Amino acid sequence: MTIIPTIHSIEAGVLRVGYMEQGPADGWPCVLCHGFPYDIHAYAEVAPRLTAAGARVIVPYLRGYGPTAFLSPETPRSGEQAALAADLLALLDALGLQRAVLAGYDWGGRAACIVAALWPERVVALVSGNAYNLQDIPRSWEPAAPEVEASLWYQYYFHAERGRRGLARNRKGLARLLWRMWSPSWAFDEPTFERSAAAFNNDDFVEVVIHSYRHRFGLVPGDPAYAHIETRLTAQPPIGVPTIAIDGSADGVNSGTAHHAEHFTGRYEHRVFDGAGHNLPQERPVEWAQAVLDARSAAGQSTVPAAR
Repeated sequence: MTIIPTIHSIEAGVLRVGYMEQGPADGWPCVLCHGFPYDIHAYAEVAPRLTAAGARVIVPYLRGYGPTAFLSPETPRSGEQAALAADLLALLDALGLQRAVLAGYDWGGRAACIVAALWPERVVALVSGNAYNLQDIPRSWEPAAPEVEASLWYQYYFHAERGRRGLARNRKGLARLLWRMWSPSWAFDEPTFERSAAAFNNDDFVEVVIHSYRHRFGLVPGDPAYAHIETRLTAQPPIGVPTIAIDGSADGVNSGTAHHAEHFTGRYEHRVFDGAGHNLPQERPVEWAQAVLDARSAAGQSTVPAAR
């Protein structure tokens, strides 16, 4: 059940956001956020299942991806976590969505988690790939287990100018390698990869990505416009909205997040998709869609089962 999305655009905060919208205009709002290095096609088979359950599904391209563009050349091309959250909040405002179900993984999951933590009145329920996805930047230089450190090789690569040049020269090659390493059981074909890889041709992709992986280690300053958000995030605020957190048992970059439960103060459930890697909604669309419906139900919102 693959859709060919119609791409809309809207000015939201510092961006003109490109996004896919599917479902009835008066449906219950659901915003699905992709990660790095992926794009909106991660939800190609999730969206129609949710619209069949009455959802109005919004899937935006993150800053630096696809048609999403900065409104001003003067705006810093920041990839910091606070910027991603501010973008999501601005999109909700621009679309007139007072409250929505938020779901995401990787970068997109981080944006959704931050909005849920700091602006819970805007969030009906949350589905988060890899659970509590907020960066603890003040403690980012604490070493992890050797196996974890090895899985983060690409982040350390991006810290150096060699990594910036490598990403600029071969962004598709790096992304394809990460897809394979992070989802070793996912037999994606070349057309599937190329469909998403087109989103990496954005003029701001390299700068946003490099800033993201340097900022999270405190190597570069953030955009001053988001300093107040980053300050609040140093406290690692809890998430109180109903949440379903999901890990893939074969995730090649994340070793599991069952221990994150202490960060959630509302209704919380942790699920593991057996055999799935890092790109959870694209690898397991049926299970991901059901998690969205179950999270919404946990928030006291009636729904119907997802289409299979």
